[in-house]
Formats: sequence, structure tokens, C-alpha cells
Amino acid sequence: MDYYVYITTNPSHKVLYTGVTNSLERRILEHYKCRGDSNSFAGKYYCYLLVYFDTFPSAYEAISAEKLIKGKSRKWKERLIHEFNPTFSYYNKMLYGKWPPDY
Repeated sequence: MDYYVYITTNPSHKVLYTGVTNSLERRILEHYKCRGDSNSFAGKYYCYLLVYFDTFPSAYEAISAEKLIKGKSRKWKERLIHEFNPTFSYYNKMLYGKWPPDY
């Protein structure tokens, strides 16, 4: 099983959210469904647009990478995103074939 570290942003790109999951497709859909929900950080700030992800063979490695990213500055995270995704494209459509998905 693969594990993923990912970064999402909101439509205005003002907020970045870093998370870890074993199902990127499921997790991004959960963020999308929870948009506007003040009980979750990603929901409260509408962070459902996938701009970065990396794959790891173990949960331990993914969690370690997530902690590393979360401990860095926004500027560092933006450099990481731009190295992976120079055009700051959203990978949501890549995951589902279309965006927003039917659910």
C-alpha cells in the first residue's frame, strides 16, 4: 500500500494545507465535501485543490515527511510546490477525470 503526503490550497491560494493519507482520491474528495465546515481546518478555509503530492512506501515515512513540511515556512512550501508543479496547476482533474467529481 502506498501512502501520500499532499498539499492543498484554496481558490484564492491564500491558505496551504498539508496532510497524509493512504488514499489520495478519497481524501481530496473528503476535503471537497467538507468545504465551508468550520470544524475542520481544510473545510473552514476551502482547501480542496491539490497542488502537490508525494508517494511513500510506508506510513512512517509519509508521516515523517508531513511533519517536515508542516515545520517549514510558507515560502519553503511554495518552493516545494513550484519544483513539483511549476504552473501551480490543480491535480484534482487528474485524480477524477473531471472536476468537480460526481459523488
